[in-house]
Amino acid sequence: MKILRRRKTKIVATLGPASSNAEMLAQLFQAGADVFRLNFSHGSHEDHGRNIDLIRELEAKSKHPIGILADVQGPKLRVGRFMGGAVVLTNGQNFRLDLNPTPGDSRRANLPHPEIIAAAQIGSHLLLDDGKLKLRVTHVREDHLETIVVNGGRLSDRKGVNVPDVVLPIPALTKKDREDMAFALSRGVEYIGLSFVQRPEDVLEAKEIIQGRAWVLSKLEKPQALDNLDEIVRLSDAIMVARGDLGVELPPEEVPLAQKRIVQASRAAGKPVIVATQMLESMISAPTPTRAEASDVATAVFDGADAVMLSAETAAGQFPVEAVTIMDRIVARVETDDGWRNLTDRRRPEPEKTTNGAIAAAARQVAQTIDAVAIAAMTNSSSSALRVARERPTAPIMGLTPNVETARRLALTWGVHPILTPITHSMTETVAVASKLARSEGIAEPGQDIVIVAGMPFGKSGSTNSLRVARVSRTNAQEAEFDDSEK
Repeated sequence: MKILRRRKTKIVATLGPASSNAEMLAQLFQAGADVFRLNFSHGSHEDHGRNIDLIRELEAKSKHPIGILADVQGPKLRVGRFMGGAVVLTNGQNFRLDLNPTPGDSRRANLPHPEIIAAAQIGSHLLLDDGKLKLRVTHVREDHLETIVVNGGRLSDRKGVNVPDVVLPIPALTKKDREDMAFALSRGVEYIGLSFVQRPEDVLEAKEIIQGRAWVLSKLEKPQALDNLDEIVRLSDAIMVARGDLGVELPPEEVPLAQKRIVQASRAAGKPVIVATQMLESMISAPTPTRAEASDVATAVFDGADAVMLSAETAAGQFPVEAVTIMDRIVARVETDDGWRNLTDRRRPEPEKTTNGAIAAAARQVAQTIDAVAIAAMTNSSSSALRVARERPTAPIMGLTPNVETARRLALTWGVHPILTPITHSMTETVAVASKLARSEGIAEPGQDIVIVAGMPFGKSGSTNSLRVARVSRTNAQEAEFDDSEK
């Protein structure tokens, strides 16, 4: 089963009841899923462990690296329960939120989060049930908040609470998150999704725990994260534009601008960025998307995202394979458009003023000048491939690495076709291996040129300092003749 995507933007598919079996996983992968997301807000460790086993089995059969994203829940804030299960709040009425665990009624509700009460101020807003209800704080007491209902409606047990106006003094990782993270890391996932990141300290806390065993993928879904955007991006390994809660806490007209700003900041830093939430939402129950949804996916591709993500569409929807298939078609069609290529070129960030950055920029320029069919980045830690991907070259990027963890992580990165390779010890040997793989993977034909970038001395991570152009030969014999003087 040879997998060679003819698009550069990657697809992330969330697993759930609709997709947690070997047959469906294989179909989603064949349809275009590059990375599978495990949502630890739902399911048990046993469920997620079973899915990890299935993904690894699929990877072994396909001989193609597959990334796994373990998305931890984060500090989800909720109201308590109500007598009768629900109440109806009307505009203009007074409503109290307190620490009393007694089930609530139409005049009050339990808010089991003293940190919200401590941080709120008169005039602060609280959004309930994904923003369907809105309260404004009129008085702050030691153990409760007095509010007035701005937008009323039905409020039922355990609905979520968002506080867009203040930074809450709560850690990004709960006890449950730490347990889930420990399990995911023990099973060797490639990315840990960190929910509700507000401050750079949230990222540092996660990195201290993870210790390089996985990439830290910061989910930006709080307005406060935008105040610290550049530093959060700098500290993170990857970013997600999590438009669900971000869309609750920001006015709707601000969300598209926030998406573009986050993608641009991630692009400039050379960090993979995912655009997520409600991309093909109608396909939970329909076999085709709306035209607006198709345009939304296309916009993320035009913005320069590394990946687009499906959530409930593949986790619980009736048409998971169709959702991946149509997303694959939309992405591939956009990337054939001259306007996309022109926009991508115009938005290319300035090269990093380092040897590594200069080599990556030169690789793109050389490949474009000579019409090379691929750029091969030999990498141990992924940095060479990430630098080349930052340049958004026309040619596909072969991410060549002897490390399976690196190959799987590169499954998320724009334009990178990850390939496990033997360890090489010289540029001559690297050129031979790259040429052979370019042909065997169906990327190049004999007589075509490829550009190779690598770091010397070999085996040292983070040093991209060498560039070579090679012509793919017709036989393996020539490729096997290594120059021992370079070893």
